[in-house]
Amino acid sequence: MSSVLFNEHATGDGHTIGEIVLNAERSLNALTLAMIDAIRPQLKAWQEDTRIVAVVLDSAGEKAFCAGGDVVSLYKSITGEQNDPDFPERFFTHEYRLDFELHTYSKPIICWGSGIVMGGGMGLLSACSHRVVTETSRLAMPEVTIGLYPDVGASWFLNRLPVGTGRFLAMTGSPVNALDAVHLGLADRCIESSQREALMHSLTQARWQESGTIDAHGVVNRTLRELEQASKSRFAELDTPVLNATPLIRELMDHDTTEQTVAAVLAVESDDSWFARAQKTLAHGSPVSITLIDEQLKRARYMSLAEVFRAELALSVQCCRHREFPEGVRALLVDKDASPAWAYPDVASVEQGFIDELLTSPWEQSPLANLGE
Repeated sequence: MSSVLFNEHATGDGHTIGEIVLNAERSLNALTLAMIDAIRPQLKAWQEDTRIVAVVLDSAGEKAFCAGGDVVSLYKSITGEQNDPDFPERFFTHEYRLDFELHTYSKPIICWGSGIVMGGGMGLLSACSHRVVTETSRLAMPEVTIGLYPDVGASWFLNRLPVGTGRFLAMTGSPVNALDAVHLGLADRCIESSQREALMHSLTQARWQESGTIDAHGVVNRTLRELEQASKSRFAELDTPVLNATPLIRELMDHDTTEQTVAAVLAVESDDSWFARAQKTLAHGSPVSITLIDEQLKRARYMSLAEVFRAELALSVQCCRHREFPEGVRALLVDKDASPAWAYPDVASVEQGFIDELLTSPWEQSPLANLGE
């Protein structure tokens, strides 16, 4: 069965809703190159099809929307197990093009981000015009655990969170629930997961054309607003650990060096389980990743979206040429021994020359040079 399904749903007034279903439930809908290369031409076709008024992006199963990119295939390419040395550049180039195309799509795209939304899944969710989360949503950019850094446009969207929060979430890989996601601006609507079928029903029953004009974004907004109102009681008692910790996070992120920031976070004594988990991940995360995260977010702060994807492509490819990333994937996802042999014992030991090397583009002209043209 195909790892991506494409459906078209007729509306009552003669229009059509396109639906993209990530259909790899066993791998938590991890995004593969084949899936990316299937989605991009379908999006283009629907963009040009006047019958299509909106697109829904969702997934098979209830556990995850998308748990990330296909890092195991990246690992196999890097280690030579898969004889395709150009795979990392091809994978990231195609993935980032897809993300950019979603960001700039003219028709509304509703992303149903229920369950696990991590890494590459965050890239998809963040790029859609209407981002829905449910009571089961767990959003995170946990690349610090595998020797990478938050990519897929995270250098852009994490820099737009409240002061210090994006940096904290990147360095600690901390999960974000639905209420916190909306508060931070990582999502737009909290809707109960049981309303999934009601969403498609409402979209197909809606009046998409009034007096000869189609206001597709308005129709989608009204539909989602009604479903969110009907879901309010489901979220009434949901905690907001990120919101609660915002003053502390801002204080902790207000230091002069990465080393000082890490030390400040780890020195906090807290009974809060969410914060304790953040400390644990930070303490065991890759020192190279932590340092890269800090530097990349600083460099990308005033970049355009296209510039961000070009910078991330260069950095991601460079990370695939050094040992930290494959070692992190090996320890977490391949051998699963949870004992990565990081290149440096702590952040203070990370050499600036190594970071500068990673942040140097491997090409004279980026494969994404024409992005946005």
